Amino acid sequence: MTGPRRAPTRAASALLLALGFAFCGLLGAGVATAAEGTSGRVYESEAEFAKQLAGKEVKSVVINSRLRSMRVTLADGSQVFARYPKKQAPQTASRLRARGVAVTVLSKREAEKEAGSKKAHHKIRYIVGGVVLLVIVIAAAVLLVNRRRRGRD
Repeated sequence: MTGPRRAPTRAASALLLALGFAFCGLLGAGVATAAEGTSGRVYESEAEFAKQLAGKEVKSVVINSRLRSMRVTLADGSQVFARYPKKQAPQTASRLRARGVAVTVLSKREAEKEAGSKKAHHKIRYIVGGVVLLVIVIAAAVLLVNRRRRGRD
């Protein structure tokens, strides 16, 4: 014959809840870290680009008219990316050539190839979905424990 079973105490429920929140916090930190490292490109503002152009730090530029972006190679060999306004590719190219910068405009096929190679991987969405699912499971477990405890009282 077995004795009466003890109901889980409030301390056990609080501990379970605290562990759940701590685990969610760790996953949240992982999401923040994943969000920071998603893009390896460094985009510059127009003001920074104009400043570098005026200072003759720009060595060469590759213009992708499909993405409206410029891959800029600086005099020190580093690469940065910049954007130009809509429908301004010819004017931008002529302005750069006037400054003595080597300009390459990608053909339509090359531009589409470069644009298509960057498939959108929705890694962060999957991580957030997993965290939401985990929170639902933890909440259900806490509710189940509380329900069983009330049934015995």
